[in-house]
Amino acid sequence: MKPEVKRLRVNEYIRVPQVRVIDENGQQLGVKPTQEALKIAFEKGLDLIEIVPQVVPPVCKIADYSKYKYELEKRLREERKKQKIFQIKEIRLTPRISDHDLEFKIKHAIEFFEKKYKVKFTIVFFGREMAHQETGMELMNKIKEKIKDLATPDFEPKHEGNRITVIFSPKK
Repeated sequence: MKPEVKRLRVNEYIRVPQVRVIDENGQQLGVKPTQEALKIAFEKGLDLIEIVPQVVPPVCKIADYSKYKYELEKRLREERKKQKIFQIKEIRLTPRISDHDLEFKIKHAIEFFEKKYKVKFTIVFFGREMAHQETGMELMNKIKEKIKDLATPDFEPKHEGNRITVIFSPKK
């Protein structure tokens, strides 16, 4: 998947009468008519690239377009590497889960917390169980109590239709 690069106007596609020009070394050449800036760029064998179009007059840089585009993509890739992406693992339960099964699911949650994953506990109610949602809240409180040393809830348990959900983040 190619990184998303903003659309740049280059050379003849710059349609404003005046631009603020920056040369290839980063020195400001000042505000110049677009045709004069294009002439300077072509004399150096480079392109005129509009890098900040939202200001008046737009800022243009004299540079090699393909090299500029490559460096922009490279910078975007580096930014994506530094991003911290949290993966959420979901554990689904019913309110009538047995104690052993609950312990087993909590053991899995503990493994996920050790791997620094967030864990979403979802209690699903079927049919007549909807009339007894307090049992689901009791179950959620039991889960919170058992993992309180390893994780903290991001928010209080939420009722969403026939479900109660909470996302837990691992403690640092």
